[in-house]
Amino acid sequence: MMTPGLLKLAARLGKALVVISLLALPLTSASAQRLGQTIEPASDGSKKAEDPPSIVEEELRAKRAIKEADREHQENLERARDLSSLGVAIVTSFKEKSRLDPEAIKKLDKVEKLAKGIRRAAGGSEDKVDMEKPPKDLTTAMEMLSDLSQSLKAKVEKTPKHVISAVVIDEANVLLELIRIIRALPAKV
Repeated sequence: MMTPGLLKLAARLGKALVVISLLALPLTSASAQRLGQTIEPASDGSKKAEDPPSIVEEELRAKRAIKEADREHQENLERARDLSSLGVAIVTSFKEKSRLDPEAIKKLDKVEKLAKGIRRAAGGSEDKVDMEKPPKDLTTAMEMLSDLSQSLKAKVEKTPKHVISAVVIDEANVLLELIRIIRALPAKV
């Protein structure tokens, strides 16, 4: 028969062994993983597919998604600003020279690329638009380019991050159609 003092000592030793084994388990698991092995807990023989993500993992994913959305939104705002400034530069060059020089045509290519990026970021895709009143001459087309590039920039700036904007998509499509028309018009007035 065990005495009460001996029982207390055995209980303390049992608790100490449990604590030591709990502390040693992560070390054993980490060293086994370093060796390319995994330690699997004893189970009933069936494997679980995958544990659901913890709350912390879900929060980290959500934070990453928010940061990515913010980054994409800032990139789209920058595209709109670049597009607007290029539109102004093209129109200014045209007014000075009364023609589209090779540099202005390169800028027009860049405006087209930026408009496609804005449309894609707004949730749009390839859509050909027929303009209600297409320009008949280059001077009118340049005025429209100036107006559309400024208008598109303003609409992108007003659009919230997580919104698919039909207005921005339509405006980008009209701008892209205008660029196609400008390319078809003679380069001189």
